[in-house]
Amino acid sequence: MSTAEDFKAAGNAALQAGKISDAIQNYTKAINLDGANHVYYSNRSAAYLKKGDGHNALEDANACIALNPQFAKGYSRKGAALHALKRYNDSIAAYNEGLEKFPDDAGLKKGLEDVTREKDQPFMAAGGGSDPMGGGLAGLFSPQMVAQMAMDPKTRPYLQDPDIMAKIKMVQQNPSMVQTILTDPKMMQMLGAMMGQDDDDDAAPAPAPSPAKKPKEEKEPEPMEVEEDWSNLSPEEREKKETEKKARLKKEEGNNLYKDKKFDEALAAYDEAIAIDPTNMTFLSNKAAVYFTQKKYDECIEQCMKAIEVGKEFKASFDERAKALTRCAKAYQKKGDLGKAIELCEASQLESYSKDTQRLLKSLELEKKKKDAMDYQDAEKAEEAKQRGNEFFRQKDFAKAVAEYEEAVKRSPKDAAIRNNLAAALTKIMDFNGAKTQVEKALELDPKYVKAWTRKGDIEFAFKEYHKAMDSYKQGLELDPDNVACKQGLQKTQQQITYGRATMTEEQKKEQAAHAMADPEIQSILSDPVVQQVLRDFGENPNAAQQAMRDQGMRAKINKLIAAGIIETR
Repeated sequence: MSTAEDFKAAGNAALQAGKISDAIQNYTKAINLDGANHVYYSNRSAAYLKKGDGHNALEDANACIALNPQFAKGYSRKGAALHALKRYNDSIAAYNEGLEKFPDDAGLKKGLEDVTREKDQPFMAAGGGSDPMGGGLAGLFSPQMVAQMAMDPKTRPYLQDPDIMAKIKMVQQNPSMVQTILTDPKMMQMLGAMMGQDDDDDAAPAPAPSPAKKPKEEKEPEPMEVEEDWSNLSPEEREKKETEKKARLKKEEGNNLYKDKKFDEALAAYDEAIAIDPTNMTFLSNKAAVYFTQKKYDECIEQCMKAIEVGKEFKASFDERAKALTRCAKAYQKKGDLGKAIELCEASQLESYSKDTQRLLKSLELEKKKKDAMDYQDAEKAEEAKQRGNEFFRQKDFAKAVAEYEEAVKRSPKDAAIRNNLAAALTKIMDFNGAKTQVEKALELDPKYVKAWTRKGDIEFAFKEYHKAMDSYKQGLELDPDNVACKQGLQKTQQQITYGRATMTEEQKKEQAAHAMADPEIQSILSDPVVQQVLRDFGENPNAAQQAMRDQGMRAKINKLIAAGIIETR
């Protein structure tokens, strides 16, 4: 049965061979078997990026970081995905976040340099001769880009503005007119949103589209207030309009105070807006945003829940209700209640589906899985499970021994001895791949663990990887020169290399050589031009070959090829 590491290795091989879809499929299988391993998400992120799928690459990069925030490559993956999505500021922020933890990481430095260089390039770069949009900025308004903007909640409101749509159509019809839009503040604001320069959704909501017709104005920083015709409204309708207008003005006052970080004053302004119009959930949501920024998560949760109640009672949009639920989920995440955070994210998605919330949900699930695994750890219970496994092993009930050792690993994943015991039990049920994975993990945890080196050599011997088995036994003997198991293992391996091939069929010899050829170390030796010449000299110039074999390094390489079954002595 293939392990997660087997699928990862297959994914790596497929990625190197340019088989991107196969790589993604194998990484996905690895994740399905071990969803708490951050490396699998990192590798799949790289594969998605190579495929041109920046969105999924970003999701996996976020998952990688959530599982292991101390993994530098996770931040590189995130920065690269955001760069591919042209979210330059977000990409720069991701690289900088990584460099704060890993200031000397070359990959992060190079990624930051690349995205900064591309971001700082002038918009009006000359386009290609056959580009129908004339290249440069004009290409941002192609029909394909407009369609993408319509699907993005950050840019969609701008497309509802008739003035902006008229300018986009003008540029589509005549790309040379693109320079005229650079003087329009609204167009520049929209371009900023497209390039990832807009702020996160906190207290102040995104600007609403302006009305269809707007009087000409000199460079006015704020949009003009449009007078509405209330002459045909009933007294009750006029009163309602007045109330909504007063509440809206108080909300805008609160937004400005929030931007100035005057949080208490902002809360007071929102309270006034609520008193004027208690039917609008937005004011409560904005209060929740302020509390979240102040790290007052209980108050944030309270306001979010009130906002949702008001939203349901007075038929607020599903989108607004979903945003309140997502903010509430983030507050629970900060409090460490990941189960409740997941529940609220799922509820938010039922109200109105959002890719951002889906990414948050996925990160929360991974974070909870990791936390649950950490909470499950218990050294005493691990030792109890290990002893039960030892007893089943002595009784030769290897399946039950495996189950107990696996339980012990979950309880104490950094105990090298438990993993070595699990490897021993797995070999008894013929799961050599699983045993190899466990013993390699044991040596990663404790490189000086001689029993694990012995076990590794035994497994490699079973795989007929005699060159590797010799290295493992020798490594064990370096640590403990008198170790009997390593001495016996090395002796039997040398005998097998010297005499064992005489009893092998030609088919078995070919199988052993083919297996060895998959080893990167063997491939490296065979690709060495000096080694290739020595191998030729054995047939054409034996004296030169013997001279070369006096070199200790060359002799070690040739002996490794002999042990691997690549070349045969007579």
